[in-house]
Amino acid sequence: MGRMRKKADLPEKTCPVCDRPFTWRKKWEKVWDEVKYCSDRCRREARTKVLHRP
Repeated sequence: MGRMRKKADLPEKTCPVCDRPFTWRKKWEKVWDEVKYCSDRCRREARTKVLHRP
């Protein structure tokens, strides 16, 4: 079993849509390098912004 880490010690990224920081989650363990958005909502907003560009 792995060693417990403090939340402050977890890796962090900034969401390009909402510019808020978000921290590593266990479910992202294997794909952390590919994670760009903090939530499904921000991921959807990013797609709609790209699709509706003038």
